[in-house]
Amino acid sequence: MTPMQKYYENAAQTVIQNLKKRQMEGYYCADKAAALKKVFELMPNGASVAWGGSMTLSEAGIMDALENADYRLIDRAKAKTPEEQRAVYSEICGADFFLTSTNAITLDGELVNIDGNGSRLAFLIFGPQNVIVVAGMNKLVKDVSSGYDRVKTVACPPNATRLSRKTPCAVNGMCGDCYAPDCICSQTVITRRSHIPNRIKVILVGESLGY
Repeated sequence: MTPMQKYYENAAQTVIQNLKKRQMEGYYCADKAAALKKVFELMPNGASVAWGGSMTLSEAGIMDALENADYRLIDRAKAKTPEEQRAVYSEICGADFFLTSTNAITLDGELVNIDGNGSRLAFLIFGPQNVIVVAGMNKLVKDVSSGYDRVKTVACPPNATRLSRKTPCAVNGMCGDCYAPDCICSQTVITRRSHIPNRIKVILVGESLGY
């Protein structure tokens, strides 16, 4: 085990203990293969599963694996009209599981997220019976303030670029605290506690995943 791998393991145990006091479950997986296995251990066959946009889920192989698994998938991307979108969002609200990542997670167990239209964060906050958050240890930060800075300087610029948004961070790599029509920073949510015990399950992965 390398020094970095040992650090990830030690830091993850600190986060997991702090998640517990916030009524969230925490798990540590040394790599993305173990994380993928843990995700499917947590979800029984036949469960309804939805997800938010996440490079982490894709990089961990979770999205590909879902296609061949025994779940009822609720895919918001298949909604082609506003009416279909409203219907699928209503279905996601009642899903058994919602998969997502987090833009940052603090050593004290708080989740820090910024979103554009807010749908990803809406389901993190309320609706699906269970939420599984998969996060690489590259997203670990000291505190909420550091998490907010990380989102603005590390996560948002590549995400805006990936989505072909016309924002300052996509054009020059620097947050302009903008109000542009293409802005992906409309909602900021700090999850300091799960109101429903263990509804939120956080899988920390000892690799760099996502933005």
